[in-house]
Amino acid sequence: QERRNLTGRSSCGVCGLDNMEALFEPLPAVGDIPAVLDGPAVARAVDVFADSQPMKALNHSVHGAAWVSLDGQVQLVREDVGRHNALDKLAGAMVQAGADIAAGFCLMSSRCSYELVEKAARMGMPALVTLSAPTALAIDRAAEAKLSLATWSRDGLARF
Repeated sequence: QERRNLTGRSSCGVCGLDNMEALFEPLPAVGDIPAVLDGPAVARAVDVFADSQPMKALNHSVHGAAWVSLDGQVQLVREDVGRHNALDKLAGAMVQAGADIAAGFCLMSSRCSYELVEKAARMGMPALVTLSAPTALAIDRAAEAKLSLATWSRDGLARF
């Protein structure tokens, strides 16, 4: 067995871990029960989400992360080639704007991995909606954190 001596400072967080248990530390609960997402509010946000992504309009190759009010109004959008970076940028913008984390949900243009769920939960976001289905581990981690997790598609809102 080889042991790594370098602690990872970026990326997914696996580099430098001594064991897998450290990877899956318990997540804080974002509330007593998962937030209830309103389908029409999510639909309103999705309708304007693409128009709120100028880099994607130019190159069609970036991810977007939006902070959306509970009534479906897109408040903040950040873009990046990496979906994780897009969420990180949104987190920083929310702090700078003094956004009320309990009064909205995050909408992302990407697939939903457990890492995105963990970031959202650690930020205290009550809900995460993605435009592609979550992994099984993302669903499990969202349930652990009582984070409402959903996917938007042509068929509407699918809750997990």
